[in-house]
Amino acid sequence: MSHRFDGKVAIITGGATGIGLETARQLVAEGARVVLNGRREEMLHSAAASLGTHNAAVVAGDISQPEVSLRLVEEAESRFGGVDILINNAGIFQPKPFLEITEQEYDRFLDIILKGKFFMAQAAANAMRKRGGGAIVHTGSMWGLMAVGATPSSAYSAANAGVHALVRNLALELAPFHIRINAVAPAVVETPVYNTFLNPEEVAKVLPTFHSFHPIGRNGQAIDVAQAILFLASDEASWITGAVLPVDGGVTAGRT
Repeated sequence: MSHRFDGKVAIITGGATGIGLETARQLVAEGARVVLNGRREEMLHSAAASLGTHNAAVVAGDISQPEVSLRLVEEAESRFGGVDILINNAGIFQPKPFLEITEQEYDRFLDIILKGKFFMAQAAANAMRKRGGGAIVHTGSMWGLMAVGATPSSAYSAANAGVHALVRNLALELAPFHIRINAVAPAVVETPVYNTFLNPEEVAKVLPTFHSFHPIGRNGQAIDVAQAILFLASDEASWITGAVLPVDGGVTAGRT
């Protein structure tokens, strides 16, 4: 039985947990081999072990440093033969009022979310050219499309709006090389990102309050976003490039 991703090699940033790990699981289940990136080496190795070490390699490092992107590509080429797919997923999220954000915090959002995706896409696209093409999928954000009063996120939103703009620009520039690029823009998805600024009790209390924020009536799960990413990365989406796909339970459709 053939799968959508038989023989494909994918790089996944932010691949140790949440949406990145779920996407890796689905890719491996459909025949791909993956190179995972994140900042915490132990979590990466644990993730790779869960996928089967013959299917997964890891490169730990801060994606805001372009040399980490180059190392990911080198690992994909030396271990698995090349790069066909990039899932540009790494990011951070921490609501904070605009009037209180420091330069250091601003730089962190822009460096990890926008600079990280920019230079990772550049390194991967150079590798994909050797294979005759490929697919890039960014994890963008609903917050890059609209503001939410309950979660003040000016720097985060600005960074993700840049990610969305990159999609449209790179769609034109990379089309001659048969490289497609798209993004998903998720709303509230229940992943470990919330544990980075809330304790477990706060997460258990706060996340359920967002179910009704989505017209569909529930928060997203990692699999909801992973399935959309897989579609955009697959040949089923061969005529789609330059798109930012809301995966948001209907939030951006309008006010309820």
